[in-house]
Amino acid sequence: MFSHVMVGVNDLEVSKKFYDAVLGTLGYGPGFANNKRYFYRSPTGTFAITTPINGEAACHGNGSTIGFTATSVEQADAFHAAGVATGGTPCEDPPGLREGPAGKLYLAYLRDPDGNKICALHRPR
Repeated sequence: MFSHVMVGVNDLEVSKKFYDAVLGTLGYGPGFANNKRYFYRSPTGTFAITTPINGEAACHGNGSTIGFTATSVEQADAFHAAGVATGGTPCEDPPGLREGPAGKLYLAYLRDPDGNKICALHRPR
């Protein structure tokens, strides 16, 4: 459905360090630079970070979450730990299993250094 997701950040190098760490736990290589932005590519889409082109401060989307697929509970936990270690902030409940209308989900939520909410999601069998 989506070709890409891009979020605004205030310090491109601080955010690159954060996203290199968290996305590295999911098997993605370091972001590559292109026109003052960093891109993380996968076979199914692209995630990118950028400083706002209008020169104003970046801000997070209130109510927004970007979810990344994890292949295991351990991978989701590694994502969360790497994020906390590189300037992210835990948010919502601690990483763990939730059950709801969509079935069982293992979720690990963080806020990046600029307050963007992200999570790793694993669907146990």
